[in-house]
Amino acid sequence: MLSCAAVERNKEPILEILRLYIDSTKFTKVLEIASGSGKHIAYFAKHFPKAIWQPSEHNPRYLHSIVGYVDHYKYDNLRVPLFIDITKPPNNWALPADYGPKDVDVLLNINMIHISSNAAVEGLFSAAGSLLKPKEGKLITYGPYVIDGIISAQSNIDLDASLRSQNPEWYLRDVHDLKMKAQTSGLKLIKIYQMPDNNHILIFQKD
Repeated sequence: MLSCAAVERNKEPILEILRLYIDSTKFTKVLEIASGSGKHIAYFAKHFPKAIWQPSEHNPRYLHSIVGYVDHYKYDNLRVPLFIDITKPPNNWALPADYGPKDVDVLLNINMIHISSNAAVEGLFSAAGSLLKPKEGKLITYGPYVIDGIISAQSNIDLDASLRSQNPEWYLRDVHDLKMKAQTSGLKLIKIYQMPDNNHILIFQKD
């Protein structure tokens, strides 16, 4: 099973924000896009036992790691991961029958947007528009962002430059641009949370 220091640092702060949007007393369906190692979703599944947590990944190495967490913890509410190519529409995914259009409560996405192609970012918002429940479904994203054209922290300026040097489609996205993509998919940005290490959580809600 894979892990990293960043997950250990941010899992609790992210959990505290999730508590504001996921009712621990109610049945909730969560789909995580790009679950990485799987450590985040296993940690969240433990704290929301009445929610169903569906991980997914595109990277085979991470898929194996997620399976390791699923097998290790054996939580009834943590499902085996799906292979999802977010650049493809949801009707190309092998989604379970209970994760159909307009039937998902929360779409969760952690540390993906800044290291993704433009097609992947577009696909994330398009999928959220298709899968989330109207009037209440949430897309929750976490990571480093540009706020109104400004990167405030030097560490994020350095990160942006490093990403661009590796791939011209990798860079810190501006929240303003993400709001526009959200609107195209029938979502609106309802809250921004400042997080540790110069990150933010963005909360989008389905119209």
